[in-house]
Amino acid sequence: MISHVVLMTPRSDLSAHDRTAMIAALRRALEQIPSVRAVRIGRRIRHGAGYESANDESGDYAAIIDFDNLDGLRAYLTHPAHDDLGRRFYECLKLASVYDYEVGGIELLEQLS
Repeated sequence: MISHVVLMTPRSDLSAHDRTAMIAALRRALEQIPSVRAVRIGRRIRHGAGYESANDESGDYAAIIDFDNLDGLRAYLTHPAHDDLGRRFYECLKLASVYDYEVGGIELLEQLS
């Protein structure tokens, strides 16, 4: 499985209209792109753990979008519905980091070199 991980912080001056338009673009992309297998959205929580201060600028929200394989991720990224999402994404966010991971179980650790 491939997980497309997006860490993001919205602009402080983001209008309600722009927020709604970005969410609508995400919904369209998720509905129209058949290679999407699962989506999780989360808000960062802080609870006093020592590692929190080392990552202050990593984003207030996370979106994790799962695909069966790399071809599924590529289909998502090149789909026309993703074009509008990508444009709105960069217009609406103050901070964004995007990473792609091959995910599985603990057996992936055995492959570390």
